[in-house]
Amino acid sequence: MTSDRLRDLSMRAMNAAHRSLQVLSRGRLGWKIGPMPVVELHTVGRKTGERRSTLLTAPIHEPDRVVLIASKGGDDRNPFWYLNLLAQPDVELTENGHTRLMHARTASEEEKAAMWPAIVRAYSGYAGYQKKTTRDIPVVICEPRTP
Repeated sequence: MTSDRLRDLSMRAMNAAHRSLQVLSRGRLGWKIGPMPVVELHTVGRKTGERRSTLLTAPIHEPDRVVLIASKGGDDRNPFWYLNLLAQPDVELTENGHTRLMHARTASEEEKAAMWPAIVRAYSGYAGYQKKTTRDIPVVICEPRTP
């Protein structure tokens, strides 16, 4: 239980540091990690009903589809943002100051299998995260929704 809290705290600290880099650079830095763009996912807290935001990489980024990986670094638990979007799949994605209304869904097994090679090409660490846990790491597909 304590190790879970420490892992959660370290994930929040990394996200806060990343956000600080963006703020201090006035948005010039922190929008790309390797080949992957960074997006800010806005969800509604499943328990609180409050708006929650987290910075994530998008290994597949297309005009009508943004793919996110609920890896939590290979933790045995799903990330909180994923649990939130399961409860309320209408989300917002912000990229470089532009926010889009999106609908998030978990990829089917077939969709995940088809995308997995491209996901791992974008960041090989995802394969290691999947090996590290017995949990099937969800792949999330975000598609535009109408207001």
